[in-house]
Amino acid sequence: MGFSITKYLNKYSEASTLAFFRLAFGFMMVLSLIRFASYGWIDKFYIQPQFHFTYYGFEWVKPLGNYTYLLFFISGLAALFVAIGYKYKLSIITFFLIFTYIEFMDKTTYLNHYYFITVVSFILIFLPANAYFSIDAYRNPKIAHQKIPSWTIDILKLLLGIVYFYAGLAKLNSDWLFEAMPLKIWLPNNSNLPIIGSLLNENWVHYAFSWTGMIYDLSIPFLLLYRRTRLFAFVLVVVFHILTKILFPIGVFPYIMIVSSLLFFDADFHKKCLQFISKLFNFSITVFENGKEKIQNFNGIYKTKIAFLTCFLAFQFLFPFRYLLFPDELFWTEEGFRFSWRVMLMEKAGYTQFIVTDAKTKENIMINNSHFLTTFQEKQMSFQPDFILEYAHFLHDYYQKKGIQEPEVRVQSYVALNGRLSQKYINPKINLAKENETFKHKTWILPFNDEIKGF
Repeated sequence: MGFSITKYLNKYSEASTLAFFRLAFGFMMVLSLIRFASYGWIDKFYIQPQFHFTYYGFEWVKPLGNYTYLLFFISGLAALFVAIGYKYKLSIITFFLIFTYIEFMDKTTYLNHYYFITVVSFILIFLPANAYFSIDAYRNPKIAHQKIPSWTIDILKLLLGIVYFYAGLAKLNSDWLFEAMPLKIWLPNNSNLPIIGSLLNENWVHYAFSWTGMIYDLSIPFLLLYRRTRLFAFVLVVVFHILTKILFPIGVFPYIMIVSSLLFFDADFHKKCLQFISKLFNFSITVFENGKEKIQNFNGIYKTKIAFLTCFLAFQFLFPFRYLLFPDELFWTEEGFRFSWRVMLMEKAGYTQFIVTDAKTKENIMINNSHFLTTFQEKQMSFQPDFILEYAHFLHDYYQKKGIQEPEVRVQSYVALNGRLSQKYINPKINLAKENETFKHKTWILPFNDEIKGF
């Protein structure tokens, strides 16, 4: 086994594949950040709200007022430098740190593809993505290599495979497969679309989409790996994600997945793409065609890097299964739901009425959430228990500053999941101001009165 691992680590591939991905990833990040700013979302999500929902352990990560625009600018500039391979190491580290900071500024905006971008940019820190078709390689021939270790490309393929396969595993549940939920709720909302619109009201279409989506996610990494099915698989990727983009408002995620799937193509394809780009800018790609291999020195630093990345991959494999450590239904409690590649699996809606009580006078104050939260924040808070808890602590601190002695915070909460009738969600007798966020199960979440079988 040790010999085979050593042999694999000494296997080489064309550097054009990683260079192509670096270029595509960097420019997509630039366009994504420009898009975010152009829609006015920096102001809407990070500057206007007076309160921001934070991640446990990262409460110190906050928007910086108008300086938040500067964060986006620096992140976009770093992404541009990553794309063109200029001061690559500094640029990718900067992009990773600032983008991750932006992602953690408010939990309300959590999306799986933000997490995917964070993971990929972190991995790119350790890869020689500037060894080919980069300004760095052009200016410094010592770092220019035509061939690089194959594992530096395979690790990105593996990450993409994890995203797809785990998304498919998550769809192996009774709501998705046997109730066609939540697609049965979502698809009719697009019935005004031309050609396919009328079909989206049909029950059989809801089931067809559910089962097809599950099969697609579970099989597509393997179809992309196999040369004979690769082109067919890429056509499926394009069709699937374009259709997803049409039907659901999920931002640039479909385009990220389409471009990332090109990693599986042969290096000749990536080289031809780079040659085409070089002709557009009137320079020859032959300057990078030196035939050099990036020979690895298996010293302590290199072995430590390999060990660290191996542990990081093991974490990516195991972390999505942390939900098994919690009792009760995952979709109901959402304990272990985030950062697990569970994409668009549930439709939840909630109602929350907070009541702040003066512990001494017993006077009650009925809270109007719109006084403190934006419409989007209130919607997300209404069915996510960690949001509810954090908001309860905010209300406690706010009214304590207003002069109320030992304010108690309770909530009347009702949640509907995947078309079921709403039911009580949070124990109304619990003073949430006395409950603290931990990694333990939240015992004040009331039990789910149904069962969802599966992963």
